[in-house]
Amino acid sequence: MTEEIKPNKTKAAKAGGTQVQSLSRALLLLECLAASDMGMSLTEVATSLGLAPSTTHRLLNSLRSHGFVDVDDTQGLWSIGVSAFAVGNAYLKKRDVIAQSRPFMKRLVADTGETSNLAILEQDRVVYVGQVESPQTMRMVVSLGSSSPLYASGVGKALLSVVPEKEAMALIQQTDMVAFTEHTITDADQFAAELRHVQQQGYALDDEEQFEGLRCIAANIYNEYGEAVAAISISGPAVRVKQERLAHLSQLVMEAAQEVTQAIAGKAPKR
Repeated sequence: MTEEIKPNKTKAAKAGGTQVQSLSRALLLLECLAASDMGMSLTEVATSLGLAPSTTHRLLNSLRSHGFVDVDDTQGLWSIGVSAFAVGNAYLKKRDVIAQSRPFMKRLVADTGETSNLAILEQDRVVYVGQVESPQTMRMVVSLGSSSPLYASGVGKALLSVVPEKEAMALIQQTDMVAFTEHTITDADQFAAELRHVQQQGYALDDEEQFEGLRCIAANIYNEYGEAVAAISISGPAVRVKQERLAHLSQLVMEAAQEVTQAIAGKAPKR
């Protein structure tokens, strides 16, 4: 008979707590260095954080090994490293997309009469980061920071359509593919075919798939590497966003996406 070896939960919990504490201290250390223009000595950093110099030195060296901090060996001054700049710059790029998109979103609303949204891919969902509301009484409104399922939203389909199919379907498999309406695509093979169709035509359509009576048309915005960084869309009631208007409206959305792409010095991949 083999004896079962059970993990020591108390030790595991303590180890996890120690790791979280170290991470928290490392982040506070980065904030401390970021606030200094000239760099800080080991003693200054330790004093600011209320840590022992040995603990501070260990954290600094760990961050230095990943490029998040740097040290001037001649003066012994620590400062922010290039990896921290790269992470911060990624956020600035996202903010730039939001700012650059707004004029084109306003024009979309003026040209179509419908609400325009901007969304980004976040794990297995899309998150709305920008919106210009329609002046119509009956209109689609979402809260900034709220999310929608990838498989049942125009922006989600658009962003997924340029992800390698294997990766895209792996993301979809993390969801339950619940039917929100009778139009929701809940079959994985059918959804994969839908993504291929979106990629070919250059825009995605949410045809009353998340909310009955609501249609959404979306197209991707690309960075300089041809990567989709966001999707721009219009959403409105099906009684206004009619089937016979889809060709015209989708063209307006694709043109807006292309103009934002150009505004951020991006380039769309060839279809």
